Amino acid sequence: MRLRPSWAGLKVTYVTTDAGLKSVLEQDAKDTGDEVAGFHAVVDANLNAKFQLLRQLLQLVAVFRRSRPDVVITTGAAPGYFAVRLGRLFGARTIWIDSIANADELSLSGKRLKNHADVWLTQWEHLERPEGPVFLGSVI
Repeated sequence: MRLRPSWAGLKVTYVTTDAGLKSVLEQDAKDTGDEVAGFHAVVDANLNAKFQLLRQLLQLVAVFRRSRPDVVITTGAAPGYFAVRLGRLFGARTIWIDSIANADELSLSGKRLKNHADVWLTQWEHLERPEGPVFLGSVI
Protein backbone atom coordinates (compact mmCIF):
# COMPACT_ATOMS: atom_id res chain seq x y z
CA MET A 1 0.00 0.00 0.00
CA ARG A 2 2.90 2.36 0.66
CA LEU A 3 4.10 1.89 -2.91
CA ARG A 4 0.71 2.71 -4.41
CA PRO A 5 1.50 6.37 -5.27
CA SER A 6 4.31 5.09 -7.51
CA TRP A 7 1.83 3.80 -10.08
CA ALA A 8 -0.85 6.48 -9.81
CA GLY A 9 -2.78 6.76 -13.06
CA LEU A 10 -1.87 3.27 -14.26
CA LYS A 11 -4.18 0.29 -14.68
CA VAL A 12 -3.34 -1.89 -11.67
CA THR A 13 -4.53 -5.30 -10.56
CA TYR A 14 -3.88 -6.18 -6.93
CA VAL A 15 -3.38 -9.72 -5.66
CA THR A 16 -3.15 -10.42 -1.94
CA THR A 17 -3.92 -13.01 0.71
CA ASP A 18 -5.89 -10.37 2.67
CA ALA A 19 -9.41 -10.03 1.23
CA GLY A 20 -10.05 -7.11 3.61
CA LEU A 21 -7.73 -4.88 1.58
CA LYS A 22 -10.34 -4.60 -1.16
CA SER A 23 -12.41 -2.04 0.75
CA VAL A 24 -9.26 -0.06 1.63
CA LEU A 25 -8.19 0.04 -2.02
CA GLU A 26 -11.66 1.01 -3.22
CA GLN A 27 -11.88 3.88 -0.72
CA ASP A 28 -8.39 5.05 -1.56
CA ALA A 29 -9.23 4.96 -5.27
CA LYS A 30 -12.30 7.14 -4.64
CA ASP A 31 -10.17 9.62 -2.71
CA THR A 32 -7.41 9.81 -5.33
CA GLY A 33 -9.37 9.22 -8.53
CA ASP A 34 -7.13 6.27 -9.44
CA GLU A 35 -8.51 3.15 -11.06
CA VAL A 36 -8.28 -0.29 -9.49
CA ALA A 37 -8.46 -2.53 -12.54
CA GLY A 38 -8.78 -5.69 -10.50
CA PHE A 39 -8.56 -7.18 -7.06
CA HIS A 40 -7.98 -10.84 -6.27
CA ALA A 41 -7.56 -12.55 -2.92
CA VAL A 42 -5.71 -15.86 -3.04
CA VAL A 43 -5.40 -18.46 -0.34
CA ASP A 44 -2.54 -17.96 2.12
CA ALA A 45 0.02 -20.74 1.98
CA ASN A 46 3.55 -21.71 2.91
CA LEU A 47 5.93 -24.65 2.66
CA ASN A 48 4.13 -26.44 5.51
CA ALA A 49 0.87 -26.52 3.54
CA LYS A 50 1.71 -28.07 0.17
CA PHE A 51 -1.91 -28.49 -0.96
CA GLN A 52 -2.59 -24.83 -0.19
CA LEU A 53 0.52 -23.87 -2.19
CA LEU A 54 -0.82 -25.76 -5.19
CA ARG A 55 -4.22 -24.11 -4.75
CA GLN A 56 -2.54 -20.70 -4.52
CA LEU A 57 -0.54 -21.34 -7.68
CA LEU A 58 -3.67 -22.33 -9.60
CA GLN A 59 -5.47 -19.21 -8.38
CA LEU A 60 -2.55 -17.07 -9.56
CA VAL A 61 -2.46 -18.77 -12.95
CA ALA A 62 -6.14 -17.83 -13.35
CA VAL A 63 -5.41 -14.21 -12.38
CA PHE A 64 -2.52 -14.00 -14.86
CA ARG A 65 -4.60 -15.49 -17.67
CA ARG A 66 -7.26 -12.81 -17.10
CA SER A 67 -5.06 -9.79 -16.42
CA ARG A 68 -2.01 -10.44 -18.67
CA PRO A 69 0.25 -8.04 -16.73
CA ASP A 70 3.06 -6.06 -18.33
CA VAL A 71 4.85 -5.64 -14.99
CA VAL A 72 4.73 -7.63 -11.76
CA ILE A 73 5.84 -5.95 -8.52
CA THR A 74 5.80 -7.94 -5.31
CA THR A 75 7.05 -7.62 -1.77
CA GLY A 76 7.38 -11.27 -1.16
CA ALA A 77 6.23 -14.56 0.35
CA ALA A 78 4.79 -17.53 -1.53
CA PRO A 79 2.32 -15.65 -3.75
CA GLY A 80 5.07 -13.20 -4.68
CA TYR A 81 7.37 -16.07 -5.60
CA PHE A 82 4.72 -17.56 -7.87
CA ALA A 83 3.87 -14.12 -9.29
CA VAL A 84 7.46 -13.48 -10.39
CA ARG A 85 7.79 -16.90 -11.95
CA LEU A 86 4.42 -16.61 -13.71
CA GLY A 87 5.18 -13.04 -14.73
CA ARG A 88 8.26 -14.21 -16.59
CA LEU A 89 6.26 -16.99 -18.28
CA PHE A 90 3.67 -14.42 -19.38
CA GLY A 91 6.35 -12.04 -20.69
CA ALA A 92 6.05 -9.44 -17.92
CA ARG A 93 8.93 -7.50 -16.39
CA THR A 94 9.30 -8.45 -12.73
CA ILE A 95 10.41 -6.61 -9.60
CA TRP A 96 10.99 -8.41 -6.32
CA ILE A 97 11.20 -6.27 -3.18
CA ASP A 98 12.20 -8.45 -0.25
CA SER A 99 9.85 -7.99 2.67
CA ILE A 100 10.57 -5.36 5.29
CA ALA A 101 10.05 -8.18 7.82
CA ASN A 102 13.29 -9.84 6.74
CA ALA A 103 15.75 -7.56 8.50
CA ASP A 104 18.41 -10.13 9.40
CA GLU A 105 18.54 -12.17 6.21
CA LEU A 106 16.84 -12.42 2.86
CA SER A 107 13.60 -14.35 2.69
CA LEU A 108 13.64 -17.88 1.31
CA SER A 109 11.53 -16.73 -1.63
CA GLY A 110 13.89 -13.83 -2.25
CA LYS A 111 16.90 -16.12 -2.32
CA ARG A 112 15.18 -18.44 -4.77
CA LEU A 113 14.15 -15.61 -7.09
CA LYS A 114 17.50 -13.91 -7.50
CA ASN A 115 17.96 -15.35 -11.00
CA HIS A 116 14.34 -14.93 -12.04
CA ALA A 117 13.37 -11.34 -11.18
CA ASP A 118 14.39 -8.57 -13.56
CA VAL A 119 14.99 -6.31 -10.56
CA TRP A 120 15.86 -7.75 -7.14
CA LEU A 121 15.67 -5.33 -4.21
CA THR A 122 16.12 -5.40 -0.45
CA GLN A 123 14.80 -2.85 2.02
CA TRP A 124 17.78 -3.30 4.33
CA GLU A 125 21.09 -1.69 3.34
CA HIS A 126 23.22 -4.27 5.17
CA LEU A 127 21.69 -7.08 3.05
CA GLU A 128 22.82 -5.55 -0.26
CA ARG A 129 25.46 -7.61 -2.08
CA PRO A 130 27.39 -7.06 -5.33
CA GLU A 131 25.54 -10.03 -6.86
CA GLY A 132 22.22 -8.70 -5.48
CA PRO A 133 19.90 -7.75 -4.09
CA VAL A 134 20.23 -4.00 -4.50
CA PHE A 135 19.29 -1.51 -1.79
CA LEU A 136 17.58 1.63 -3.10
CA GLY A 137 15.87 2.60 0.16
CA SER A 138 13.13 1.23 2.34
CA VAL A 139 9.41 1.56 1.90
CA ILE A 140 8.89 2.96 5.41
